[in-house]
Amino acid sequence: MTGTGRPVLQLEGVSAGYGPFRALFDVSFAVAERSVTALLGPNGAGKTTVARVCSGLLAPSSGRVLFEGEDVTGRSAWRVARRGVVHAVEGRSVFASLTVEENLVLTFRQALGKQAVASTLERAYTTFPRLGERRSQEAGTLSGGEQRMLSLARVLAAPPRVLIADELSLGLAPIVVDEVYRVLGAIRDAGASLLIVEQQVTRALQLADHAVVLGKGAVQYAGPVAGLRDEAERLLPGAAV
Repeated sequence: MTGTGRPVLQLEGVSAGYGPFRALFDVSFAVAERSVTALLGPNGAGKTTVARVCSGLLAPSSGRVLFEGEDVTGRSAWRVARRGVVHAVEGRSVFASLTVEENLVLTFRQALGKQAVASTLERAYTTFPRLGERRSQEAGTLSGGEQRMLSLARVLAAPPRVLIADELSLGLAPIVVDEVYRVLGAIRDAGASLLIVEQQVTRALQLADHAVVLGKGAVQYAGPVAGLRDEAERLLPGAAV
């Protein structure tokens, strides 16, 4: 258990892999309601695989995934998403030839219906002022950071119960990382729970209440950020915790 409140997302004894390759070994932890959990570890530790299992993109070979106490193991990603679990994947998922606003309108209309587009657009531009300034610009001509913001705005069409953020800061300039983390903090303040997969350990732990550290597909630590400090040098060499 990595939170002190009611668990909203839980993994119990989860193992998973890709074909003959096993990536996760008996992984167990929980994300508490209205909390932020940082999922940390070196490249190849299994962080993205955990994110994919949580959102239904990958079915575990054993163990269970629970959302608000309900077993959702093996359910398709769209069914998990309908419960309020939003997965912001690594990379920039945008339609390059469409404008910023066309990208948003297309997504919001599909997700929420035509009547909700105007109010959802207003909320997106309030959350991401830079997108509002570039609403008529083709998405493919945006900077990398702006494309990342647009892809995040698209997946946040409806307020999530749980947001799984996979390496959102990867390759971004520090000023853009600041903006991404400002948005993540606002999502938390609005009542969502966050599971942040991150290579920038120090930055993730500034926002997180709790941490899970993976090593070779297994949990090495799960608990409060404060409790990680005594183990930091062994589990996260070189990180400022």
